[in-house]
Amino acid sequence: MTAPLADRLRPETIDEMVGQRHLLCEGAPLRNIAQSGHLPNLIFYGPPGTGKTTLARILAKTTDLTLRKLNGTSASIQDVKEIVAEIGTLAAPNGVLLYLDEIQYFNKKQQQSLLEYMESGQITLIASTTENPYFYVYNAVLSRATVFEFKPLTPEEVEPAVRRGFAFLEKEQGCKLDVSDEAAACIAAASGGDVRKALNFTELAVLAARPDENGGKTITAEAVQKLTGGNAFRYDRAGDEHYDVISAFQKSMRGSDPDAALHYLARLLAGGDLPSAVRRLMVCAAEDVGLAYPQILPIVKAACDMALAVGLPGARIPLADAVILVATAPKSNTGEAGIDAAMADVESGRYGRIPRALQNKHFDGDDAAQKGQFYKYPHDFSHHWVEQQYLPDALLGKQYYFYGDNRNEQAAKAYWDAIKSEDRS
Repeated sequence: MTAPLADRLRPETIDEMVGQRHLLCEGAPLRNIAQSGHLPNLIFYGPPGTGKTTLARILAKTTDLTLRKLNGTSASIQDVKEIVAEIGTLAAPNGVLLYLDEIQYFNKKQQQSLLEYMESGQITLIASTTENPYFYVYNAVLSRATVFEFKPLTPEEVEPAVRRGFAFLEKEQGCKLDVSDEAAACIAAASGGDVRKALNFTELAVLAARPDENGGKTITAEAVQKLTGGNAFRYDRAGDEHYDVISAFQKSMRGSDPDAALHYLARLLAGGDLPSAVRRLMVCAAEDVGLAYPQILPIVKAACDMALAVGLPGARIPLADAVILVATAPKSNTGEAGIDAAMADVESGRYGRIPRALQNKHFDGDDAAQKGQFYKYPHDFSHHWVEQQYLPDALLGKQYYFYGDNRNEQAAKAYWDAIKSEDRS
């Protein structure tokens, strides 16, 4: 069985790697560590296909440690114990460099089993994860390791790997490959920053091409597009990228940028994540537009109901309308700020007895100093308003809501200022 091209063509040195210049260029921290010949415990964090495993293999060659590899999805504590048992034997005379892929799948007990050996220096750990290590790796392990973040590669960074892949296949298969610049660029763009995926596309493009009369093959952009169609987008509903996209989605609407908001909506929908788009859109309408345009709430709710009813791809149309409406609407968060302030008082114990006039009882006990409810029914008064105490005594004079500086709330402020001023005169 032939190994994938990404494994057959795995770089042997840092200079052969593409991307991650912030870590690997001359003078960068990780390159300096590699050149020092001494490895501390490391955690590599980043999306798939960005060079984490490749760099771990290269770093392993710079030490006299015995390389052992485990994968968090299938390894157990027993596997760790078996590796530890090799320490000091002919199998690992100078210690072990343990490369633990997908460490986020190790539970707390499994991760803790590594600590004793990390502290003693018997095991040097290089762990990789596609999830935020500060959420998925336990503090005791984090405190003994240094985290380096790997970033998705740009198409320009991926393209040299694609060209190297074609050159390797041309030599391996012994046939002339005529690859257009557009074809190589198309593969790089379709990879979504994943070199492994780009090399898979590269090999697939060669396998799918029909030989000419001389045995050579021509790789065109049109042929590549047919192979890579729909593969350029990468979205993990359960991973960090999910939360980054929905965060950017709401912040773009809040920031009144309809173009960015539509972009992040498209990413959610391309990933099939209709429920997240709907939830965040409704939250944003209430939280960020709110009282500046209160009519927006039933409009957005109707658009979301329609989207859920018709499903994708049709759902994109009412959602796009609603997103543009929210992004271009006047903004106010006075409602959110008001309820947050009120909740803070209640949760900290700052509340008191409800004023007698507002209580749901119509008689007083013997201990009441003044009998009677004395509630004033506002509709019996001019403008349907009368001054009376509503807040408990402990919060008398407390203000939670402050009118926003938008036209709608300022109109309400002017209305009530006039009425209350008239009543006091």
